[in-house]
Amino acid sequence: MIESKKVLVVEDESIVALEIQDRLIGFGYSSMIASSGEEAIKKAIEFQPDIILMDIMLRGGMDGIEAAGRIKRSLDIPIVYLTAYSDEATIERAKITQPFGYLIKPFQPRELNVSLDIALYKHNMERRLKDSERWLNATLNSIGDAVITTDRNGITKIINPYAEALTGWKHENAVGRPLGEIFNVICAKTGEKAQDPLNILLREGNFFGLAEDTVLISRNGNKIPVEIIGNKIQNDKNEFLGAVIAFYDINERKKIEEMIASGIKKAH
Repeated sequence: MIESKKVLVVEDESIVALEIQDRLIGFGYSSMIASSGEEAIKKAIEFQPDIILMDIMLRGGMDGIEAAGRIKRSLDIPIVYLTAYSDEATIERAKITQPFGYLIKPFQPRELNVSLDIALYKHNMERRLKDSERWLNATLNSIGDAVITTDRNGITKIINPYAEALTGWKHENAVGRPLGEIFNVICAKTGEKAQDPLNILLREGNFFGLAEDTVLISRNGNKIPVEIIGNKIQNDKNEFLGAVIAFYDINERKKIEEMIASGIKKAH
């Protein structure tokens, strides 16, 4: 048997609150009632409802928007506002708490049911997206290659620990900056700046290696020979969304190649 979703109804008019509760039971939800902002916070912490229906104008020193803000800071519970007020100032205040819905009183039972259904669905999708991001970050942080991701404009979105070590840029300083500022690469033979990875991706597609003897200039001026792989991030319409730039230090490989080359010369 599927457990019914729990709804916390925050409404200071007892008759209205009981009427909403009856409707919710008819829709298959279980519910509880709070009549003030303070009580709403207490019950949200204690009962962990799946969703909150929050009246904005409440008796006492705390209105629904303030209560919602406090709940949001500590709990991941979607909130749908119930209010008779639709003035711009109230709506702007409500937006700050990022509600999942806004129902104007009086509302029809079907409006309530649909609003709850959509809010729960959106919250579930949002939670799944956050979980995917956590998996992605954990994966990027554990692999042995340096990785930087960008948006379609070449602005850094993610830089993993190995990339931090090679470039000399910490995540908090790198995110939001152009890729070229973080990932400064030149051609060792000419000393000229290497081709922009994003331009290559847009023009030629995914690539392995920008040029022969590519060198990364770290933030502190170190020169590190690197191998570079570039991959596009695309949506279902094959539209360019961003890039993944993976690279790794080939300094040891270079030393071995030089030793082998030196040995061949001596043999001749």
